[in-house]
Amino acid sequence: MAKHVVLVEDETNIAEAIRFLLGREGWRVETLANGSTAVDVIRKVSPDLVILDVMLPGKSGFEILKDLRADPVFVDLPILMLTARGQARDREMAEGAGVSRFMTKPFSNAEVLDAVRALTATTPSTP
Repeated sequence: MAKHVVLVEDETNIAEAIRFLLGREGWRVETLANGSTAVDVIRKVSPDLVILDVMLPGKSGFEILKDLRADPVFVDLPILMLTARGQARDREMAEGAGVSRFMTKPFSNAEVLDAVRALTATTPSTP
């Protein structure tokens, strides 16, 4: 079964590029352009990964991240946060809220794939 990612990104060109890139890698990509319904959708579909823009209409990526991390079900969910504002303060806020990885725009296809692979790599459990 294909891995499932919820991509919350309001810039259509970026959303389509990531959808295409991950789709080629066998991912099932569900995109949302508004942050207001993101937490409900993520809770409903329980994806393997969330890719989250910081600045979104409806609800910011930081608010979504905090809501997800407050839910015990999603404490360990890999979350990749994207932002055009690569300021240290934004990175610190994201890390403080529990982001798995933080990436500034623009980014290369290879950077996105490397981040997704690293965040979703399965490690064998030890007995």
